[in-house]
Amino acid sequence: KPCCASLLTIRLNYHGSVFQTSEEILHHLQNIVDFGKHVMKQFFGENYVHHGEIIQLPLDFVRQLCLKIQPERPESRCDKDMDTLSGYAMCLPNLTRLQTYRFVEHRPILCIEIKPKCGFIPFSSHVSQEIKHKVCRYCMHQHLKVANGKWKRPSKYCPLDLFSGNKQRMHFALKSLLQEAQNNLKIFKNGELIYGCKDDQDCVSDWNELACHLKPFFFPSNGLVSGPHCTRTIVKELIHVITMTLLSSTDACRAGDMKTVPISQGRSYCEASAFNKELVRNGKHKLESSGLPRDCLLYKTLQAQMLDMLDIEGLYPLYSRVEQYLEEFPEERSTLQIDGPYNEAFYEKLLDLSTEDDGTVAFALTKVQQYRIAMTAKDCSIMIALSPCLQDECSEQRPVVLTSKSRFTFSVSVLDLDLKPYESIPHQYKLDGKIVNYYLKNVQAKDDPVMSNLFKENEDCTLVLHKV
Repeated sequence: KPCCASLLTIRLNYHGSVFQTSEEILHHLQNIVDFGKHVMKQFFGENYVHHGEIIQLPLDFVRQLCLKIQPERPESRCDKDMDTLSGYAMCLPNLTRLQTYRFVEHRPILCIEIKPKCGFIPFSSHVSQEIKHKVCRYCMHQHLKVANGKWKRPSKYCPLDLFSGNKQRMHFALKSLLQEAQNNLKIFKNGELIYGCKDDQDCVSDWNELACHLKPFFFPSNGLVSGPHCTRTIVKELIHVITMTLLSSTDACRAGDMKTVPISQGRSYCEASAFNKELVRNGKHKLESSGLPRDCLLYKTLQAQMLDMLDIEGLYPLYSRVEQYLEEFPEERSTLQIDGPYNEAFYEKLLDLSTEDDGTVAFALTKVQQYRIAMTAKDCSIMIALSPCLQDECSEQRPVVLTSKSRFTFSVSVLDLDLKPYESIPHQYKLDGKIVNYYLKNVQAKDDPVMSNLFKENEDCTLVLHKV
């Protein structure tokens, strides 16, 4: 219906290199819905996950829709053809709008999308390179991405700072995301992108322009002058609001309390973090990690991520065990539920957190499925929708966050929760090796204290030979 159009989004399937029948597409979409409903809702909670529903649309409408949106698609996705033959699609809420109410919100809406990435350092004994116990995957991967031309410069953002629960570290992480958004941060106003990257090349990242968009939200009746001071003040207010919403709970569900490996087992900071390096330069050698509230979305995200208990190095041999079994008994693939159904029975098997390998295919399969969940959580997006509200409008049913001059009602949701493919595990194993090897060869070697004392940047070096 036209009045509800802004509250809903339609997601179409796309064809890769393999053509799918209408029945296969329906099955694929049903798997996505079931996975969100029966698995990810258990980890994140009822209010955070929106699994959607399957609908069937007139084929003529689908074709017209595809033609209309084709020019708006990112260049990286244009090689994938959208499904215009089955008519099946997913109907989902528009997460750039508030999700806490059933009526259309007529006030302006601000939405921040954050892709936080992996928030912990591997603690597995299977890790072969010590650097992986010190530097997080995201910070290492940044250097390889810059070398490959994906980004112009590395970001100062480190996920461990955001997941620390320490407000100072979280503020630094969010400021770093705003400085170098890459594909980890986007800001929407009334559903339109106003800050961040549409794709790898097309980025909008002007702080002054952003401040102009945000000023009516944070200083609605204030005659704050324009200029750098105004921009910094507004950005600071935005960072404060994001931090408070990320630490809040808008879901009474106790999902996320599932017993997992204690967070304290892993290192609470990354040696490559710009925040950590600044502390070291100032003579401080301990980062504060306040810890996350157990009912906030970041905590639940981290718990799901930490189902990767063995690291890809420990997981890959177990994947190979499952593969060998499937080569011998290919008919067992459906019994093992590798391709679904993603039901309550599938979820129950994920609760076995033992790491003692008994040599069975059942153990290997459980660890593989947990790894797929963890990878999904490592790549999800968090959507924070904000709308200004007056003091007398804010009831106890509506979560509210305050700033110096404004108050916002808000909703927090999680997006991009499609289960990572079983077939992607070999790629992840190879990529992990590439990331680590590049970092060791091109970054750590330059940062080595012995070498850096001998060869400092921008200084002449004289080699003096002595008689022996």
